[in-house]
Amino acid sequence: MAEIPHDDTAESRGVGYGAPVSPRELVRLEGSARTTQQAVIAEEVPVAFVYNQRPHVVMMCSPADFEDLAIGFTVTEEIAAAGEVSRIEVARHRRGVELSIEIPAAAGARLAARARAISGRTGCGLCGVEAIDDAIRATHPVHSAMQITPAALWKAGAALDARQPLNRETNAIHAAAWATSDGALEMVREDVGRHNALDKTLGALLRAGVDPATGFLLLTSRASFELIQKAAVCGVPLVAAVSRPTGLAIRMASDAGITLVGLLRGESANVYTHASRIAQPS
Repeated sequence: MAEIPHDDTAESRGVGYGAPVSPRELVRLEGSARTTQQAVIAEEVPVAFVYNQRPHVVMMCSPADFEDLAIGFTVTEEIAAAGEVSRIEVARHRRGVELSIEIPAAAGARLAARARAISGRTGCGLCGVEAIDDAIRATHPVHSAMQITPAALWKAGAALDARQPLNRETNAIHAAAWATSDGALEMVREDVGRHNALDKTLGALLRAGVDPATGFLLLTSRASFELIQKAAVCGVPLVAAVSRPTGLAIRMASDAGITLVGLLRGESANVYTHASRIAQPS
């Protein structure tokens, strides 16, 4: 990938546009009592993805980690490979953010043919898709000999809460995390949209030169089929979620060769597909 300036300061992560969370005054009702309190609220902003000067889609996202989002969305939506992105420009406007992304002309022509220039709801990965075949894309086969232990799952799951500062303040924000095969959390991103959080995490890994296929993903949401699709594009062999998966997600994970774990809570979990990737305790 062409060198893309990376600035991990507060400005680049969203504070310059508006912080991902903000304090708000509210009136608390408890029985007949009425008090004025403050709460921290999750913010969201329209983010326009523009490829080769052509508008593609608008997503509602947390105002942070825009460059990670640009790379992650581009790769997981199969618009272009990370190495094909030559430039990302983040333009902050009064009412939203525009991501100008440069990709090869051939990739831009393929994208234009998909005719997907619409506005989406928060984190919606399907808004504007014109055909079912475009939504449910062919699943990439994942070939990985990686094995992990149950202890690695427990370790990663236990560490996740402490790495979600925005959700700790708001209780309204999703997270996606990537862990090494021994369960060490290496990358966590938060967003009001679960798809956005995953794109940001995968994008951050790719920008850092880390192969997502060498570890596994943790999701604070349910495991829906779109998230499995994104994981498969990047070759991730195991996806663990704190909630249950959908039936389509299970079928996709099975077909792709992905180990799908749900209801990861404490030291318990359900393994829905390819359980052999999780080693039996000795």
